[in-house]
Amino acid sequence: MKRSAARRNPPFRSPRAERGAALYIALIMLILLALIGVVGMQVAGMQERMAASYYATNTAFQNAEGTARLTECQVEVMMYPGQAGVLGCSALVETEVARQCDDGWDVGEWLETQNLTSAVPVYNVRKIDECIVGETSIAMGIGPADEVTPISVYQISVYDVDSTANRSAAAGIDTVFKR
Repeated sequence: MKRSAARRNPPFRSPRAERGAALYIALIMLILLALIGVVGMQVAGMQERMAASYYATNTAFQNAEGTARLTECQVEVMMYPGQAGVLGCSALVETEVARQCDDGWDVGEWLETQNLTSAVPVYNVRKIDECIVGETSIAMGIGPADEVTPISVYQISVYDVDSTANRSAAAGIDTVFKR
């Protein structure tokens, strides 16, 4: 009987015989978990910055689009003053419309002169129907070819920024409005 009891209970080991492998493995696992946590935080921060940038860019574009539509409404009221009540916007001042064909206007250069600190949207309106060369109607494919009706054509360029406090994004839109 004494022999079986000795086999079941191993003799007490001295602390010098312990090698501490569990401690090393636990420390390595802890370092790996910390690295995974740091990388996860960096990825989350990057995604948050990307989402904020996308939001600011989209807001700037929507603001510029709204300004372009408002300017088109103002041009239409300038052309047809009786429509102001129906359209719901005021008329554009006639002096704000450029009427020279070869004035060297370049939308890209104009946009580069704008800055993010502007608090109000900026627009430029040019009447370009006199600049169109040819004897056909600009409404190509609409109606009979011999019918030429005067069509007013305007180029509307708009610059606007996002509505957030830091104004980190801007958008430029160039449209052609014909009526």
